[in-house]
Amino acid sequence: MTSAPPEELAAWLDGNLGWENTQFCSALSGGNSNLTWHFRSGDRSCVVRTPPANDISPTSARGIQREAQVLQAIAGFEVRAPEVLAWCDDASVIGRSFLVQEFIDGRALTDTLPDSYPDTVDTVNRLGIDLIDQLTVLHNVPTDLPALAKLGRPERFVERQIERWLAVRREHPVRELPALFALGEWLGAHVPEAGSPAVIHGDYHLDNTLASPYEPQILAIIDWELATVGDPYMDVALMLMFWGEYRTQQPPAFSALQSVSRRSGVISRRELAGRWSESVGRPLHHMNFYMALAFWRLAAIIEGAYGLFTAGQLTTDYARGLEYDVPALLAEAERAAKGDW
Repeated sequence: MTSAPPEELAAWLDGNLGWENTQFCSALSGGNSNLTWHFRSGDRSCVVRTPPANDISPTSARGIQREAQVLQAIAGFEVRAPEVLAWCDDASVIGRSFLVQEFIDGRALTDTLPDSYPDTVDTVNRLGIDLIDQLTVLHNVPTDLPALAKLGRPERFVERQIERWLAVRREHPVRELPALFALGEWLGAHVPEAGSPAVIHGDYHLDNTLASPYEPQILAIIDWELATVGDPYMDVALMLMFWGEYRTQQPPAFSALQSVSRRSGVISRRELAGRWSESVGRPLHHMNFYMALAFWRLAAIIEGAYGLFTAGQLTTDYARGLEYDVPALLAEAERAAKGDW
């Protein structure tokens, strides 16, 4: 998403942030389907996030609004996240709601480390430890904050996820994937007893953070559109599923995601899970289930994008690669359910 912002937006920022002569700098990549714009006024910077103009519906701004709500709620804690500078739900400004947040001069890491980092296993391990430690901080945020009162439905959280995506794939089949339904039924029958809920990010992995340009450290967690109050094990499993050298399928599904971590000797998934468990005081008795769920759920979601590809509505390399990636994720889910992760 690289569309330029409406001219009215810079004037609004001047009037509401107390800035002068605010200028548009660039569109930033990432952030799921939302537009992300960088603005500057002198030595001050901000980021504006909003849904694209051609994708507006009565619920299109819900993710951005949720992001604003969660970021404001956790601002008093030690979670590394952008500060909310303003929220505008006046559609007369640019035609839809938008969020203004702090600009953080960080790097989104995917397949390469910054040149300033030592190209070593220790560097990657420092990132992995910081990544899981930041998740620990988030999961220790109290869920009874007034700002979170209407966020999420933690009751039957995991069951509803499984039921939802089984129903979607039954109603909108793309190809024959018997493993998707067989594993989905198995997951539904083996949901662990729910523990206490936590504030969760919903899409947590290295690619949804900003790292320091100078040293292996996470500066901020970004892209909070899916945040809610739910099961924290789902956050942990999603982060771990793409971490490290060990993958049961070769080539692995989504080989670029967190690929900086795939090198010999890197800290293992189980070590990172144990660090989280000790910090938050939650057991790891059912991690086979949650790892399987993470692989399965992602496969069920992105099969819809592969359907758009087969219908000629999506022609990207990402969509083309789903022909392999979805079955590979399902195969990894089956192995994870047996403890092979």
